[in-house]
Amino acid sequence: MGAGELVRVDPEGDLPRGTVAVHDRLSVAVEKKVVTPKLPFTTVQLTRLDEALTLASRFTGLGFSVYLGDLGADTRAQAEALHDGLDDETAPQAVLIAVSPGQRKIEIVTGAQAARRISARICNLSINTMRSSFQEGDLIGGLVNGVRILCDQAGPAERH
Repeated sequence: MGAGELVRVDPEGDLPRGTVAVHDRLSVAVEKKVVTPKLPFTTVQLTRLDEALTLASRFTGLGFSVYLGDLGADTRAQAEALHDGLDDETAPQAVLIAVSPGQRKIEIVTGAQAARRISARICNLSINTMRSSFQEGDLIGGLVNGVRILCDQAGPAERH
């Protein structure tokens, strides 16, 4: 029953708890249930992913990020558009892992400077590792392992 909703009550039946009757009109206090959406990850899983992204970014000096969601008909173009949405200062050092579980697609987009440190072969290795984990139902584990592979290939940040 929602706010202001009219309901017929059997006058012979028992009235529910919290009901007030005044002049043949019933008022009922109903506790509103808050519906929280079911999130795909637990707090612990999100912490694992955040830690992997943070450590990879600190170690390499590159900006690692993950997009999880629908990538449309042209998954590569959408992933590149997401990467292009970054500001001009961070885009060259950015690494985006875009995953569309519903489409079973994984795209890795690297900026110009990141591409010099992470080869296409390593990107494919990372994708295959993630895909293997995803098939086992371990989405977070796959993302964390994929980030670690890319991080290992990129190596430590250059010191000036």
